[in-house]
Amino acid sequence: MVQDAKALHRLQSVELDEESLAAVSRDQEQERQIAIFDLLEENYFFPEGALAGPYDLRMGLMENRLVLDVRGPTYERRHILSLSPFRTLIKDYFMICDSYYQAIRNSTPAQIEALDMGRRGLHNEASELLQTRLTGKIETDLDTARRLFTLICALHWRS
Repeated sequence: MVQDAKALHRLQSVELDEESLAAVSRDQEQERQIAIFDLLEENYFFPEGALAGPYDLRMGLMENRLVLDVRGPTYERRHILSLSPFRTLIKDYFMICDSYYQAIRNSTPAQIEALDMGRRGLHNEASELLQTRLTGKIETDLDTARRLFTLICALHWRS
């Protein structure tokens, strides 16, 4: 049953609002592209009230709020989420990612691993918060929420 739901309720396309994006580093652009690719390869995305997908998602920012425009064969809705609960997590995630990218170039494997563990921990915390904030709107699994959080960060990156 769960496998059937995953087949019915999935994203087929993800678009980031170009006006919401800032110039990014090569590492950030690569992380954005990987997140979109991985998200489209495997995801579970079930908007409440939808009969079946697949769905198209357009993500953007509007007045410091996350805008999720979702379209499917029998579903079309805009969801707007406050980003205030994510503010500290996003800031901390950026700081640890910067340290991680610097460490890849200059640090020992043990230091890189420690930073990566911290980065993954923050990413999981933010992904669980995203799942909670989407309750009653859109159901996702943790991997889908993780990739969506990466894309939320992409909308905040500043070079």
